[in-house]
Amino acid sequence: MADGTTAVVWDSAFLGYDMGDHPLNPVRLELTMALARELGVLDRPGVRMVSSASADDAALTRVHRPDYLDAVRAAPSDPFFTGWGLNTPDNPVFDHMHEASARICGATMAAADAVWHGEVGAAVNVAGGLHHAMANRASGFCVYNDPAVAITRLLDAGAQRIAYVDIDVHHGDGVEAAFRDDPRVLTVSLHETPLALFPGTGFPTETGGPGAEGTAVNLALPPGTGDAGWLRAFHAVVPSVVRAFAPELLFTQCGADAHRADPLADLQLSVDGQRAAYLALRDLADEVCAGRWVATGGGGYALAEVVPRAWTHLLAVITGEPLDPATPTPPGWRRLAAERCPGAVIPRTMGDGVEPPVERWAPGTTPDPVDKAILATRKAVFPLHGLDPQDVRD
Repeated sequence: MADGTTAVVWDSAFLGYDMGDHPLNPVRLELTMALARELGVLDRPGVRMVSSASADDAALTRVHRPDYLDAVRAAPSDPFFTGWGLNTPDNPVFDHMHEASARICGATMAAADAVWHGEVGAAVNVAGGLHHAMANRASGFCVYNDPAVAITRLLDAGAQRIAYVDIDVHHGDGVEAAFRDDPRVLTVSLHETPLALFPGTGFPTETGGPGAEGTAVNLALPPGTGDAGWLRAFHAVVPSVVRAFAPELLFTQCGADAHRADPLADLQLSVDGQRAAYLALRDLADEVCAGRWVATGGGGYALAEVVPRAWTHLLAVITGEPLDPATPTPPGWRRLAAERCPGAVIPRTMGDGVEPPVERWAPGTTPDPVDKAILATRKAVFPLHGLDPQDVRD
């Protein structure tokens, strides 16, 4: 990164965002940090382990309604609580729900503050990325929307152009909704088609509200898309719109649930392909905004098999030298993962043993569904940025 320093915001208290018997199990965070620590990623020169305060109501209500905060506080004490998207199978209530959610928002705010004020070149909060929460309701395992809260903090601090890129398998609907009418924020989401997957939004025709046309970019990929198609789609859309927008800072949500082993979705990426995505995001941050990059985690439900490796690669990329995918996972970490996730097949290397292909997109060359998705997005938004949808030049 630009100045060689990275803030990693971490506190074991983040494990308190725990919905119980639920896909979003905080063990994925414990195993990620344990793996990164054993591989020496967190001990690199220039890495600052940072603690943070919880977001206060003033920060949270820049995105969420005050009465929604009241509901989040009240819900755990009432077993029959209904409304606000809470106490549902997706969003069960849990003890200290407000405090746990505010703590994660505070961590992402701290990451954003550190980069914006020049204290570090980049920052990451793997516990963050709760991108589905709306102003007045919980959604998709997300109570408060930490990316939206942190981006609003940057805007309040004087930022004029922030690019948000979301590579979670699900559409980043809550962040898009928060900034749909704000021309200062570009939201880009690559996700499985809403025809097949929650939350049912993120079509290419969703391009932003009045006065902010073109600032929502949605690339909806067909089920079964693997490394080659996903990376082709990324490079055919994301760099061009981000360059045209010319942001001061890149903010990314790096959900790991596009992996082929994830139980809740249907894309087919490898860990090696996810690593290639993180490298591409780093290159984009370096090129467009002098390395100013804030990254969060997000979804990811293959708790031992995928998420710890993917996000350890993210931590390695954002802190300096990428890890070789052939690197063995440490024996001590494998034992811990087996203890925490009985029955899981614990990976023995940091990659899946594949070399992600690099393919250049060209319009009209094949009837491939991925290429059709790429062209649909380019036709919808490229003209709004003064770009030619058919132009394949970098």
